[in-house]
This record gives sequence, structure tokens and C-alpha cells, in this order.
Amino acid sequence: MTRQNKALSIGGLSKLTGCNIETIRYYEKIDLLPAPLRTEGGHRLYPNSLQRRLVFICKSRSLGFTLEEVRNLLELINGDYSCDEVKQVVLEHLSVVKGKINELVRLQNSLESMAAQCSGGGFPDCAAIDSLFELEG
Repeated sequence: MTRQNKALSIGGLSKLTGCNIETIRYYEKIDLLPAPLRTEGGHRLYPNSLQRRLVFICKSRSLGFTLEEVRNLLELINGDYSCDEVKQVVLEHLSVVKGKINELVRLQNSLESMAAQCSGGGFPDCAAIDSLFELEG
């Protein structure tokens, strides 16, 4: 039996996926990851299906999908879904990401402008600090 087909403990699952143990427990608590079977001693055993689901969740989260968006994607794939439906979810998320990028570029430009206004030196008078007190118009 290969490692991916073998049921893993929560520690083994954490090592395999790179997902923190507390995060795995949290995903179980909010029903994003179904509770695994337990040994007689109460230890969690994660079969391949839950391992794959956790990888899906972790990859989705690393792409910036919210927990609710991940839940929606999981519901889509657990039902009768089309690639068009998934594409729509991805495109909506892409739009959000592009908005965040635009905001970060705006922040970058503002910070660069502040830094350019600052002459440095040892005086307590600083144009960068002064700019934080000014209303934007």
C-alpha cells in the first residue's frame, strides 16, 4: 500500500500536506473537512479521500479563496457540476484578486511618494509624517 492510500494520523496528514494540525482540526470543526474515523484509542485516521480533500482545501486557500468560496467549490464538485460553473467561481475570484493588486499598486505609489518627500536627516521635521496628517483630495 502506498503512502497516499494508507490512512494517516493527524500528524502524518499535517506533514504530508504542510497544513498545521490546529488548522486541520479547525476545518473539521467548521465542517469543511469531515471528521475522520478514530482508532479505539481515539486517534484520528485520515483515509485517502480526506487527504485529497485537505489538499484541495489547502491549495484553494493558498490561491486566496475564502473559506466560503472553498465550501462552495466543494459543494459544486460533490454535486452535478459543469466546468462553466467552476470557471465562473474562478473568474469572480480573479476579479477580486485584480482589485487587490490595483489597491496594492496604489499603496506602493503612495509609499514611494512619501519616501521621496522625506529628506532623511536627524531633525524631527519629516515630510512623510506630515503627509499622514493631510486630507486627501
